[in-house]
Amino acid sequence: MPVSLLGAAEIRRLAADLDVTPTKKLGQNFVVDANTVRKIVQAARVTASDRVVEIGPGLGSLTLAILETGASVVAVEIDHRLAERLPATAAAHDVPDGRLTVIGADALRVDTLPGEPSVLVANLPYNVSVPVLLHFLETFSYLQRGVVMVQAEVGERLAAPSGSKIYGAPSVKAAWYGSWRLAGTVSRQVFWPVPNVDSVLVGFDRDAEPRGTEEHRLRTFQIVDAAFQQRRKMLRQALSGVLGGTAADASAVLEKAGVDPTLRGEQLTVDDYARIAAL
Repeated sequence: MPVSLLGAAEIRRLAADLDVTPTKKLGQNFVVDANTVRKIVQAARVTASDRVVEIGPGLGSLTLAILETGASVVAVEIDHRLAERLPATAAAHDVPDGRLTVIGADALRVDTLPGEPSVLVANLPYNVSVPVLLHFLETFSYLQRGVVMVQAEVGERLAAPSGSKIYGAPSVKAAWYGSWRLAGTVSRQVFWPVPNVDSVLVGFDRDAEPRGTEEHRLRTFQIVDAAFQQRRKMLRQALSGVLGGTAADASAVLEKAGVDPTLRGEQLTVDDYARIAAL
């Protein structure tokens, strides 16, 4: 039997059965449109041979669309009511035994995933999307690609190139792990409840080789944070606190790294920041 997907009426009925009211605190906006969840799965290039991790499956609409491809899914859900109900929902929609594993936990605290999934697919809560993404990329080196649905402003920032007005610390930190792209837009009307912000799909592909050691990453991120905390200042001023204590100290390090000390943080690529950190 092929896996069947959830419809809007069934999603509302499931929520009523569980006494679940979508909350802003958990950033819950459930997708109620089958075409949209299939679009997300297609953008992530999920195939039957993939093992996928999904963050925040909620009532299971996106989960079932992933399982429809024949892939296996590890779903991480913080709401214990949703986590406990998801296996029954999957079984009722003809998902074979053994294809879905549910972990009832806060995604920011998860440090192991069964089966080492290589693909990440998620409709991420707007309030924690960047921390969750960075945690998963840092913790699970076997994640090779993925597509997530996030608030439009967040997705555009993650995929922004250096030099653009929206390029910031999240852009650089995401680029440490690989390349990012905008993979589509999503109508507000496919959500229940309808959010007051627009959403986009953003995709990533991890680089074939790690950019550096954990110590190098931490140092790079420290420099990135300092640069963007004072983004209107020249780097020799913004980075003085982490590169020796004075603007002259910072200038010496920057020049040695081949970076103009009079530039500002948004003008540097992740490679520039990594070179500075290496010194």
